[in-house]
Amino acid sequence: MKKAPSKTETIDSYIAGFPPDVQKHLKKIRSLIRKAAPAAEETIKYRIPTYVLNGNLIYFAAFNNHISIFPRTKGMDAFKKEIASYEAGRGTLRFPLDEPIPFDLIAKLAAMRVKEGAAAPVPKKQKSASKIPKKSAKPRAAKRTKLPAR
Repeated sequence: MKKAPSKTETIDSYIAGFPPDVQKHLKKIRSLIRKAAPAAEETIKYRIPTYVLNGNLIYFAAFNNHISIFPRTKGMDAFKKEIASYEAGRGTLRFPLDEPIPFDLIAKLAAMRVKEGAAAPVPKKQKSASKIPKKSAKPRAAKRTKLPAR
């Protein structure tokens, strides 16, 4: 299988790096996520398609023999029966390319992640490095004390 380019800048260019049959699956997954999370920002992180809404929402990727989604959630426990027939890890699901892709399950997971993201507080922005006071490289001078007179 043709691999995705090592440096993709858009989800379109990521998808274009795969054979037509895999592209079809990736486009369908993309549309399901967009439908579940229309306000999410599409981006590439970790060299794979990522959706951001109050933090990283969900990722997906294609590999030689499977397509994975990464919902990064403990909520997958609610789908134990549906997930049981797929290889699953902590926050990851693998769908073999030689079997039908469970698009309905992907849609449910994306919708669940949107609900979780809506309930989560918006992460605070960190202070920029320019606003954080820099520590001096010089050690502080020791306090001088007066010695008693002789």
